[in-house]
Amino acid sequence: MTSHASSTASHEPRPAASASRVLVLNSGSSSVKYQLLDMRDGGRLASGLVERIGERSSRLRHTPLASGGDIRERTGPIPDHDAALKAVAEELAADGLGLDSPELAAVGHRVVHGGKHFTEPTVIDDTVLAEIERLIPVAPLHNPANLTGIRTATALRPDLPQVAVFDTAFHTTMPESAARYAIDVETADAHRVRRYGFHGTSHAYVSRATAKLLGKAPEEVNVIVLHLGNGASASAVERGRCVDTSMGLTPLEGLVMGTRSGDTDPAVIFHLARVGGMSIDEIDTLLNKKSGLVGLCGDNDMREIRRRIDEGDARAKLAFDIYIHRLKKYIGAYYAVLGHVDAVVFTAGVGENAAPVRAAALAGLDSLGLAVDAGRNAVRGDEPRLISPAGARVAVAVVPTDEELEIATQTYALVRR
Repeated sequence: MTSHASSTASHEPRPAASASRVLVLNSGSSSVKYQLLDMRDGGRLASGLVERIGERSSRLRHTPLASGGDIRERTGPIPDHDAALKAVAEELAADGLGLDSPELAAVGHRVVHGGKHFTEPTVIDDTVLAEIERLIPVAPLHNPANLTGIRTATALRPDLPQVAVFDTAFHTTMPESAARYAIDVETADAHRVRRYGFHGTSHAYVSRATAKLLGKAPEEVNVIVLHLGNGASASAVERGRCVDTSMGLTPLEGLVMGTRSGDTDPAVIFHLARVGGMSIDEIDTLLNKKSGLVGLCGDNDMREIRRRIDEGDARAKLAFDIYIHRLKKYIGAYYAVLGHVDAVVFTAGVGENAAPVRAAALAGLDSLGLAVDAGRNAVRGDEPRLISPAGARVAVAVVPTDEELEIATQTYALVRR
């Protein structure tokens, strides 16, 4: 089945011919992140965050980027997402950027789980909403909040195209040999158990930006992308198409993360239930919220972990070593999957800012053509850059990710077809 977008876009609302703005919404269970972009140049007009929705201590932080004005904050109870988006609309209107503007072309929504069917950005209609809802069992923390944001935004501007951009879409090109788990096929199919992957908008953006950095088209390069934030994932991108990724049915599989365990023997769950007397919910909380770096050493901030290591903290050092060991295993595995690698690229909060992580992850891999130049690696910056030695067989790069721009770009391209 192909993306729903191509068969329905012509029946959906269309923006005015002059409209060039896209509002990007990322609705979480108790928060809404947003950015308003002008797609003529990709410039940011405004951005902000509504957090602690449903609490007395709700806060909206708004940055009017176009005017260079001061950051504005409002605090106090924001009962639900409907009230949150209305508050966002008020802040944008105060800057002359209201949601009623004819210059607004569409709203692009980050949707975490699109299953295996949504392979492209998709104009949202009742059928699409129903499918996103049907996927809630495999994304119980994310898809309900995404749906709330979509419905609220639609109510505010029913005449405007609403577009879903799926975290999983970039990974739908994985072959079945990479996407399937080795369990009974009928059981897997009945319950949608397969590897979907996440952070897809970041992997898509960064893999293309890396090709551009190398002066080539995405179809000309093989890239290993390392998205290292509090959540972390790796992908093997062959000629612009994902052929493997570290996250699976959920974002729990793969690399060691801030609070998630990553790869773990499934029998650990049975052991903790039978021997430890833990409930399924308790084990779920343990593996998703109390494991990873925070479970190993009590911290999930890489800056703090590095500070503790410098002071001789053995637990922090062990946590770092486990993190690097897992990362190095995936680099080697994806090198083997791709056969030929043109670049290894680091992105997201840790990947972009933690030089010791980048150096340690590639240490000892000289025989694979992988090395980091110490001087280049120490340089900080906001632009894509190479950190490998001059003339290296495989490029090593740092490329800041831009998921909001990726969502806006995909959204705008779809509604302008």
